[in-house]
Amino acid sequence: MDHRELGDSGVEVSEVGFGAWVVGTDWWGDRGKEESIELVRHAVDQGITFFDTGDVYGHGRSEELIGEALAERRDEVAIASKVGYDFYNNPQAGHGEIPKEITPEYIHEAVEKSLDRLDMDHLELLQLHNANVDEVDEDILEALDELRESGKVEAIGWALGPSIGWLAEGDAAIANEFDAVQVVFNVFEQTPGAHFIETIADLDAATSILPRVPHSSGLLNEQVTPETELDAGDHRGFRPDEWYDTGWEKVEKLRFLERDGERTMGQAAIQWLLAHDEVASVTPTFRTTADVDEWAAAPDTSALSEDELARVADLHARDYDIERDDGMEGLRSSVDGTDLEAVDAAHAGD
Repeated sequence: MDHRELGDSGVEVSEVGFGAWVVGTDWWGDRGKEESIELVRHAVDQGITFFDTGDVYGHGRSEELIGEALAERRDEVAIASKVGYDFYNNPQAGHGEIPKEITPEYIHEAVEKSLDRLDMDHLELLQLHNANVDEVDEDILEALDELRESGKVEAIGWALGPSIGWLAEGDAAIANEFDAVQVVFNVFEQTPGAHFIETIADLDAATSILPRVPHSSGLLNEQVTPETELDAGDHRGFRPDEWYDTGWEKVEKLRFLERDGERTMGQAAIQWLLAHDEVASVTPTFRTTADVDEWAAAPDTSALSEDELARVADLHARDYDIERDDGMEGLRSSVDGTDLEAVDAAHAGD
């Protein structure tokens, strides 16, 4: 698998990464410790070297599992984590958002606790977790610089949530020379990813995009079909039924991206993202080793042709057209046909 650099940080990440929100929680199906560790190690065996976790995932459990699974392969991998949610003093009920703590003191303390759980001495990437733009001032930027200067962090990023924080946050990260912006970005949900790519070009910035939810909650890998019955605790169940109904219709229009025996729809969705030079690593939600095998192989399938990319762009322009609001507020309530307020809980822990 090829690797790409996070911004100009020198940190190299595999083109397909591992979103470790799937381990340490039961939001994408319950799995035991050994199964989770096996999944992580299998990913390394398949060429995945970038692992993206967060301290709030399972209230530290995801970090603990990642640390244990990768202890003997630390020099082969790049580890990212996130801080900003104060789960130490605020228990989480269900999938809702818990209070944040975005202060220099808290960030320093949270990083130390994350490193303890991971049993590592540094992170390749530290991300602010769903911070709002008005929470990130000069003191926060100075704290992030201090962490880089100390060697505990090599690169910094900003992980964005839907109505929790979106366009202004990503633009601020790019303007302040963050190495990475993590955002929901896929063929169906192209905003605000496409906007950030424009911002990077306009500012001639080195910031990289880290797309999450590349399969649009199971639509583009066809793991959620009209016949699928999601479990009560499944994270994807927070999407409105109408959103799925529309999505299944859109999937049929993208069948031209499949190549029998050569490229699945799930692999094509990853290739579409990798066609953007600004994208460093795509982080699918792996649930099984079969998922790992298929999606880790996506970069080795044929890249989307110029004609295929043009057809996707045309479909998006005709079928997914939205009225953009330069003031951002309109996009907080509706992006690519998705009611963000309705699905906000679905991404609060991402």
